Amino acid sequence: MATNLAAQELVKQKVAAFEQLQPTFEQCFAFVQQVHGQQRFPAFPVASAVRYLHSLWICECKDRLLSIYKNIERYEGTYCLQLLQNWQEGYSADVVDFLQRKLDMMPFAELTRRIHDAESHHTGDGLAQRLIDGRTVLLNRGINLMRALDAIFSIPQEQLVGEVRAACAQYNHRPEQIELQLAELHTDLYACMPSQLLAQRNIELMNKMGVHIMSKPSDQPGNRSWRVLEPSIPPGPFAEHVIDGYVELTAPQHNNPQGVRFIDRSERSDAGTM
Repeated sequence: MATNLAAQELVKQKVAAFEQLQPTFEQCFAFVQQVHGQQRFPAFPVASAVRYLHSLWICECKDRLLSIYKNIERYEGTYCLQLLQNWQEGYSADVVDFLQRKLDMMPFAELTRRIHDAESHHTGDGLAQRLIDGRTVLLNRGINLMRALDAIFSIPQEQLVGEVRAACAQYNHRPEQIELQLAELHTDLYACMPSQLLAQRNIELMNKMGVHIMSKPSDQPGNRSWRVLEPSIPPGPFAEHVIDGYVELTAPQHNNPQGVRFIDRSERSDAGTM
C-alpha cells in the first residue's frame, strides 16, 4: 500500500514539473523540427547551435518526466549537456561530429529515383508529392548543417568560445549549472515510472504538436499516402495458401507413402467382411 502511495505521489510530482516545462518544451520541440528540415534558415549562428543542443535536452526532460520508455534515447539530452560543457572549454570537434550525425542524412539520388518511379506508376495517388516534400525536408536539413558548420569554422577560436559561453549563459547552461542539471536527471523525478496518466498526457501533447508541425498539404488526412487500389483479381478464401505440387489426401491409403495408420482406415476381418 505504501509503495502504491509513493508511486502516485511521484506521478503527481512528474505532472506538476511537466506543466511548468510544457511551454518551453513546445518552443524547443518546434525549433528542433525546424532544424531537422521543416525550415531552411538563412543563417545558423553559433547561438542557434547552442539553442539546438539546449532544445534537445529540454525534449529529453519531457520524455523523462512523462516516463517515455527508458531505452528510447532519441534526443540524447544528457550528451548535449556534456557537449555544451566541453564546448565552453574550447572543444568543438565533438559538437561538429554530433551535428553531422544528427543532420547529415541526404540519400538524394535514391529518393529522386523513387520520385520518378512514383510519377510513372502512382499517378494521382499523392505518393510522388509526399516524396518531393520529403526530399525538400532533407535538403533543408543539409543546408542548415552547412550553415551551422560555416558559422563555427569562420571565426577565430577565442571568439567562438566567447559566443558559446554567452549563449550558454542565456539558456542557463553555465558549467556549474550543467553539473546540477546532469545530477538532477538521475533523481526519481526523472526516472521511468510507467503510468496511464503520464502516457495519456504524452499522447495529448504529441498529437497537439503533430498538428502544428505537419501543416503541408501533403501532410493532411487523405494525402499522406496513396489510396488503396481496387484489386485486379478476386481475392481468395481467407487464410488459404495453395502450395505448388500439393496433392490433397483423399483417402487413408492414397498419398500416404509412410503408411501411417489413420483411425478412418478400412478395417477388415479374416472373413473378408468390414
